[in-house]
Amino acid sequence: MTTIDILQETYTALSANKVRSGLTMLGIVIGISSVIAMVSIGAGAQTSIQARIQSIGSNLVMVTPGAQRAAGGYQVSSGRGAARTLTQGDADAIVSQITLAKAVAPELSGRYQVTAKGTNTNTSVVGTVAAYPDVRNGAIDEGVFLSDQQVRSLAKVAVLGPTARDDLFGVGAEALGQTIRIKGVEFKVIGVMKAKGGTGFGNQDDMIYIPLSSAQRFLAGDAYVTTISVTAENADGMTALQQQITDLLLARHHISDPLSADFSTLNQADIVATASSVTQTFTILLAAVAGISLVVGGIGIMNMMLTTVTERTREIGLRKAIGAKNSDISIQFLTEAVTLTFIGGVIGIILGWLISFGVTYFGVLQTSVSLSSIFLAFGVSAVIGVVFGYYPARKAASLSPIEALRFE
Repeated sequence: MTTIDILQETYTALSANKVRSGLTMLGIVIGISSVIAMVSIGAGAQTSIQARIQSIGSNLVMVTPGAQRAAGGYQVSSGRGAARTLTQGDADAIVSQITLAKAVAPELSGRYQVTAKGTNTNTSVVGTVAAYPDVRNGAIDEGVFLSDQQVRSLAKVAVLGPTARDDLFGVGAEALGQTIRIKGVEFKVIGVMKAKGGTGFGNQDDMIYIPLSSAQRFLAGDAYVTTISVTAENADGMTALQQQITDLLLARHHISDPLSADFSTLNQADIVATASSVTQTFTILLAAVAGISLVVGGIGIMNMMLTTVTERTREIGLRKAIGAKNSDISIQFLTEAVTLTFIGGVIGIILGWLISFGVTYFGVLQTSVSLSSIFLAFGVSAVIGVVFGYYPARKAASLSPIEALRFE
């Protein structure tokens, strides 16, 4: 049989019972579309997480207090703000003694009830210095940010995040020159930050920035800091910067054993790599779960082809009687199985892309459909057609022509 003959026979056989062929392809369609959608959503989640981490700063090393040695050899932080082992002096030492540090921004953060003109909100208040926008990739939308002079003079001024501004004064309202009260202390608003985006307690738009000295004097009543953020000159210098900071603080805190350090350092690159690894693992898990439907769809194709072999037994006998070879019969039925999975794969790819587009369109998540996932879908559909179509094709080819002609 020629290729054209095989394709014509395949079309005739599959179109003879369109409903059954369509239902048989349904499992492949659902499986392929689920895999593509899950992979694209996973890739989108990974990109979103990386962007969120990168938004907190560039080439960033963060020093936090309270690291302790735990059973099993793992370091466990006692929590941001729970320990008070970092001071302004530590930040000053990093500035003066570490040449790889491009900018340093110590912080003292906490959540407070903030009031203004009869409104109130519970938000994060960050005491920091003038270098904070450079370290944390922040930008002013209105007014100005804190100055070194204001930090030295314990000025009672504040810069609002856009969400905090909206909660206190209304969406898009004029906040410059207004007064807010934090823990009973009045602060004058001198600026509003540009929006970065985010939700929950880690929302960088839902923050209020005041001079570090003012936060230490009027809010905390102590000179400790909760975080020291340090920016490296470039990405290649982050690991060396992290090690230099660790060595310096161990010496300042008179700690000889690094495992007993009362602080911890976090490298932004390591955070990104860890987050990417986690999202990749979940993406693979979701794709594997979705891929189970491909196996179910393949079994459906095999059952349908076995039924077809039974229904076309006399046809097979007649073909063999007029000279058809076993290979001709086998290729015919295998082609039908592969065609079903191929068409189902194409429809599944389109449906998977539409699902991914819908997720992006409605703002749930920014998804990303890669060519590799499409090629994988084509490959999987072809393999399923061959694997699950082989047994029915072999069974059809092995029928005896005499017995087949006698079949009722």
